[in-house]
Amino acid sequence: MTFWDNLPKPFFVLAPMEDVTDIVFRHVVARAARPDVFMTEFTNTASYCSEKGNFSTRGRLEHDASEQPIVAQIWGTNPDNFATMAAGLASQDFAGIDINMGCPAKDVVKIGAGSGLIRQPDTAIKIIQATKQAGLPVSVKTRLGFSRVNEYLTWLPTLLQQDVANLTIHLRTRREMSKVNAHYELIPEILALRDRISPQTKITINGDVQDYTQAMKLFNEHPGIDGFMIGRGIFRNPYCFDHCNKTPSQSELLELFRYHLDQYDKYRQIMPNERPELVRNFDSLKHFFKIYIKDFPGAADLRTELYSCTTTNQIRDALNNWFTK
Repeated sequence: MTFWDNLPKPFFVLAPMEDVTDIVFRHVVARAARPDVFMTEFTNTASYCSEKGNFSTRGRLEHDASEQPIVAQIWGTNPDNFATMAAGLASQDFAGIDINMGCPAKDVVKIGAGSGLIRQPDTAIKIIQATKQAGLPVSVKTRLGFSRVNEYLTWLPTLLQQDVANLTIHLRTRREMSKVNAHYELIPEILALRDRISPQTKITINGDVQDYTQAMKLFNEHPGIDGFMIGRGIFRNPYCFDHCNKTPSQSELLELFRYHLDQYDKYRQIMPNERPELVRNFDSLKHFFKIYIKDFPGAADLRTELYSCTTTNQIRDALNNWFTK
């Protein structure tokens, strides 16, 4: 039994997203509407092993007790690095480890990592086995295939045969990226594969899942699904995990935005000497503006004004001035 077995059905997971799901934004999501499971940004096993303790890697893995259960998502190509990193993560209070076998980014695929592992099943198997040595529950996030949808018929069984705790499937191929609709029509066949090969493995669906309401509609159609992972939907509505299908008001979004700024200050600015790994470039805040500043007259103009800010206090002043006109 692992923590995956104690989750509600269906459970909800915030997708690991590069430069998005750090400790600051996870706290923001928890304040809005908390998912059942958090994951870190994906972290390079080679960097962890060659520069252990460097600020980039440690910053990606930063978490606190309020986020449990939280899973570290890691990526790479060398099974030995996975074994070493998994052993380190086991001492850092993570509930589990998720292996990224689905990232479609060119620089990741070029070295055979992420969705590149779909074309290297033998290496993928060795990586899973190496990661399991640390004793934490191991899960995998992947895609249907690399170039062709029907690759799922051999790729997913390969993963299911490894007895992973949870298998998250983005229902597209690497070639499709996010350019086509997710292949929901394959859910019955995927569930049948799981039931035949590894009935104890949880199946989490990812791809075009926007919010709790949509996920529950899918769940009612396919009750064999165990969980749903939401990624880009969080930008459309930070309350997407809310069970009441909450549509936040402008004032609620502004309050959440101010909380985001407070969390940024807490983790990125107030301790630059003691914890340099927590200091991230101020520009990292800017791609979040569209979450909060939207759907009202002049929203685009306000976002433009905010993009010129260089401190969180300047952002606060701009918000105060705009909404007290």
